Amino acid sequence: MYILVINPGSTSTKMAVYDDHKPMLLRSIQHTVEELARFDEVTDQYDFRKQLVIDELKRMGCEFNFAAVVGRGGLYKPVEGGVYEINEKMVDDTKRAIHKHACDLGCIIAYEIAKDIPGCRSFIADPGVVDELNDYARISGSPLMPRICIWHALNQRAIARRYANEIGRRYEDLNLIICHLGGGISIAAHEKGRAVDANNALDGEGPFSPERAGSLPAADLIRLCFSGKYTESQLLKRIAGNAGLMAHLGTNDMREIESRIHQGDKHAELLVDAMIYHTAKNIVAEAAVFCGKVDAILLTGGMARSEYVISRLRKRIDFLAPTHCYPGEDEMEALALNALAVMQGTRQAKLYE
Repeated sequence: MYILVINPGSTSTKMAVYDDHKPMLLRSIQHTVEELARFDEVTDQYDFRKQLVIDELKRMGCEFNFAAVVGRGGLYKPVEGGVYEINEKMVDDTKRAIHKHACDLGCIIAYEIAKDIPGCRSFIADPGVVDELNDYARISGSPLMPRICIWHALNQRAIARRYANEIGRRYEDLNLIICHLGGGISIAAHEKGRAVDANNALDGEGPFSPERAGSLPAADLIRLCFSGKYTESQLLKRIAGNAGLMAHLGTNDMREIESRIHQGDKHAELLVDAMIYHTAKNIVAEAAVFCGKVDAILLTGGMARSEYVISRLRKRIDFLAPTHCYPGEDEMEALALNALAVMQGTRQAKLYE
């Protein structure tokens, strides 16, 4: 049973072909800033990215006989966790979503490729808008702006299950704080199989990151909006995109930034240490959700490969609970296995309404 996996990110389009649970092809197509700069909106990149996927499959001699195509889910509206079969309504809602991210394209590309293959089905799994927040977590200081979560649900849940399996326990029996360290930083409290608290890691909550601003002083932000110096579009990019380390240092490449630090750049060192400091504060704050009863802290994402980041972060959080590091992402395998479970009848796909 061949399954095509498509996972668009902000600077790459990852793709894979699985034969049941076995990976046959894994590719990461990198995109330069210049390539993407010609597109006004993320959804405008659809034809460009879809064609790159098709061209790569043809180049590798892959036959288009997939039983399923599964894409990373988009940012349309809050949904329960699980696997969803893609339908026209999901595609339409994705195109009209307020929050924009390259992951939106995973749903659209998967649906369109599957349509041209007889008998092929298309799915998403655990999109970034999975919402399992408890009632307390939804309330902010303004009734006009309830809290929402946009987080790395797919990878966090995959890492949680991997850790539980390693220690011979069930994910549903553990209290875990999981931090995904990527272009955005998401931190969630997983209470016995449900993420009951998580930040909006895309556009305005939590620690700043390589390309996101995180939480900002609200009054200063309002004054900036009415200053006349920036358009709405420009300010939104100051929240996500041209924000965080990118805004301060002109790059979101942690390898380049760490190289600067090793060469004696004290300003770069201060900024990265500040990011680590604020990330640690947010991780420890999630312990209040469990009244301090935390089984483990799990660190994952691309920055989890950085000894500089992880060593300094652990100094600030190791006192709270055992800390375990899972560098990178398990997203491709997680997507494939979710689709396979539906195709084999061991899991039921949910209907998007």
